[in-house]
Amino acid sequence: MHVFRSKVANVHTDNSVRRCPDWRKMMRASIGPSHSAQSVTSDKAHQLPSCTFFLPKPQQRKGTQLRIRPASRWQAQAGRSRPATVTRAESRSSEAAPWVKADARLVLADGSVWRGRAFGATDTEIGEVVFNTSITGYEEIMTDPSYRGQFVVFTHPHIGNVGINVEDAESKQVHLNGVIIRDLSSVVSNYRSKLSLDEYLKKQNVRGIANVDTRAITRRLREAGNLNGVITSDTSKSDEELIAMAKGWNIVGQDLITDISIKEPYEWKDSTVEEWEFSPAVKGRNGTEPLHIVAFDFGCKNNILRRLASFGCKVTVVPSNYPASKVMDLNPDGIFLSNGPGDPSAVPYAVETVQELLGQKPMFGICMGHQLLGQAFGGKTFKLKFGHHGGNHPVRHNASGRIEISAQNHNYAVDPQTLPEGVEVTHINLNDGTCAGMVYADKRAMAIQYHPEASPGPHELRCLL
Repeated sequence: MHVFRSKVANVHTDNSVRRCPDWRKMMRASIGPSHSAQSVTSDKAHQLPSCTFFLPKPQQRKGTQLRIRPASRWQAQAGRSRPATVTRAESRSSEAAPWVKADARLVLADGSVWRGRAFGATDTEIGEVVFNTSITGYEEIMTDPSYRGQFVVFTHPHIGNVGINVEDAESKQVHLNGVIIRDLSSVVSNYRSKLSLDEYLKKQNVRGIANVDTRAITRRLREAGNLNGVITSDTSKSDEELIAMAKGWNIVGQDLITDISIKEPYEWKDSTVEEWEFSPAVKGRNGTEPLHIVAFDFGCKNNILRRLASFGCKVTVVPSNYPASKVMDLNPDGIFLSNGPGDPSAVPYAVETVQELLGQKPMFGICMGHQLLGQAFGGKTFKLKFGHHGGNHPVRHNASGRIEISAQNHNYAVDPQTLPEGVEVTHINLNDGTCAGMVYADKRAMAIQYHPEASPGPHELRCLL
């Protein structure tokens, strides 16, 4: 690694530095009088002033001048670029990132080991590692039940700056198994914040690891697909033991819905919408009563129920295993199938219930509900290579050709080639061409493979609700 000073040095192909005659004067003018000439002239990187920057070995012509680019704080202090990615071989060296406190490990099933700083709970946990590309909304992501059994890699580098508040949570608890981030904010700045991210994860008994190269991890997942992983602060276990643990675990086929679904039906009440006045278009059959929606809870987010209630609907939430006969006893105007975690093939009881209800009432499903409807129609689902997780997925509406930006969070998709005649694919994901929406007009059923309520994400598709 070569160190260069800008505006005061000419760079030569032999990597030597020729100083300008008035370099001391120019340096004092650029960095102020507080820096001594001795600290400026030193060739040791850790003594360089803030105008120092770092580049790989240059291939520049003689006499080329470099522009000033201030170095970051850790570069000025440490004097080297920080290797955030630590492989198994590098992790054994005491020289790897010596200025970073490494008291936690993320071990992936492919044999890679990433050392970083622990926050939140500090025991050992296993999960499927996925990445989320959303820039905002980390609290909503962590409390989304669809992340049950997973570690989430946040591709946005700075997480935790606005803390945690209970109003933005999508459920009563954190459902993911672990959090993987680049930088944990040391300062919480939000008037609504009640806890820091570290305090919140400790309270929820959820593990986190920071100071790891999330870009490198994301690229690894993109190329190899989702990998099982282990987060631990336990120094008694070797890397090899943790790798074997990750390889021996499998999320496919697990019923992740039963544990997180409610146990008894209830009517959703939201004080923020009780006094609103609504258009007659959302009134019930007699024009006076609100539309009654029965929502199956397969891991439903609060904002979905909040959005349905904001349209003036009466919303009754029922468990994932609620019998079809009892649903019909509630006499709903429509049935909603919510989002949820895991493999739709692991919950055949839900598919059977949906099949019984098909054609009796209008039905709308999102995310897991989309996949359950696909199987209820007679189609099949399959696991994606690395899933769709983020708030920037482009979707095309086939009938109009309109491109819509959607929020998505799922690892499975419906195979359109297996759908029976009469089912129309209405939306296509433009990233990989998978089915993102379908309608079965004869059965009065439609579904989309994304979240129209967002939270977090774009709001342009709320009209679908």
